[in-house]
Amino acid sequence: MQNNIEQVLRDLSQQQYVATSEIATVMFLAEKLGKPVLAEGPAGVGKTELAKAWSGVTGKRLIRLQCYEGLDESKALYEWEYAKQMLYTQLLRDKLSQLLADAQSLTEAADRLAQEEDVFFSERFLLARPLLQAITADEPVVLLIDEIDRADAEFEAFLLEVLSDFQVTVPEIGTIKARHQPIVLLTSNNTRDLSEALKRRCLYLFIDYPNSETETNIVRLRVPELNAKLAQQAVEVVQGLRQMDLKKHPSVSETIDWARALVMLNADNLDKQTLETTLTVLLKHESDVQKAKRSLSSDRQHPIERDSRGASQNRGSLRRFGDWNN
Repeated sequence: MQNNIEQVLRDLSQQQYVATSEIATVMFLAEKLGKPVLAEGPAGVGKTELAKAWSGVTGKRLIRLQCYEGLDESKALYEWEYAKQMLYTQLLRDKLSQLLADAQSLTEAADRLAQEEDVFFSERFLLARPLLQAITADEPVVLLIDEIDRADAEFEAFLLEVLSDFQVTVPEIGTIKARHQPIVLLTSNNTRDLSEALKRRCLYLFIDYPNSETETNIVRLRVPELNAKLAQQAVEVVQGLRQMDLKKHPSVSETIDWARALVMLNADNLDKQTLETTLTVLLKHESDVQKAKRSLSSDRQHPIERDSRGASQNRGSLRRFGDWNN
């Protein structure tokens, strides 16, 4: 059990998650108050990783519901295993024949079958999806509802019952209440506005791109094989890219991927050729790659300007450290 914010920070760090005080505070309160957390922010800044890390911190199993357009209750909550029901029907055919043998009419036969519906619409034929798995789990779990902004507004409305009372209704069975209230983390990449009703039920957390120092710490923690100098250089380049007008800015996860790529290439310094040949690890649109290369070429022709204190000024370019090595 996490007793204070400092302990939360330490525990998350042990899970290789570099958290801010705000993140640690919100997660601490969510655990204590039993409130869901809505984490918004750009893609790839660690929202999903936070849920995974919290699962590790608390020792609770992680159950993940990946949202997408067209997601409905049956995919998120439960489905009836019709194939299994049909198999049982075939196996019990003789028994059913005996049951209906002396029925005087179709109505009477249907009434007799109706009395046996509970056999075929019971939990033995219920295929639990993530939401029902979390509610019926024998132990407390962490429920990650990932990218809720991708789902339709109708599905978002359905979630209100789950997040309000932590219960769901299965018409054939009834209302199922949570055996243990899960810790719920919803993530959103801000592709659409979420309803006020959903937000009211959650503690709100915005996770933005980290500053240079924090991102360097993340890279050093996740890719310890990368030397400190190269880690700092790599982060400075990424930070510079995020100042440019690009279709998609590199995420923290892509920074980590790039750091691992540099290790695989046995790079000990970030020279111009290495940067140009590995840019596509960071940038996923050709127009962004070409814009970055033009900026790099311009940097070589025009040294970084310095202010009156001698500090370098970033003009929205890539090169924020020393001369490129050829």
